[in-house]
Amino acid sequence: MNFQLIKGHFSPKEAIDLITQMISVKIKFQESKINELSNEEDIKMREKRIKELQKDLFEIRKHIESSKTSIDIKGEIEIG
Repeated sequence: MNFQLIKGHFSPKEAIDLITQMISVKIKFQESKINELSNEEDIKMREKRIKELQKDLFEIRKHIESSKTSIDIKGEIEIG
């Protein structure tokens, strides 16, 4: 099953705001799982994922900020 989560044209500021909020939700999800876990291996994996998300957000922001035109964002969720 697939559904379209995001599809549209956004100003650079709107795109940054939207993506920042979405990544923040994912980071908070990972943090909540860390708080529930006692397995050190799982905690390290989630901490690594948080760092990856933070790095991705930094790169995305840099890319969008260099753009002067509207940004197309398409995001689909696939549930298998």
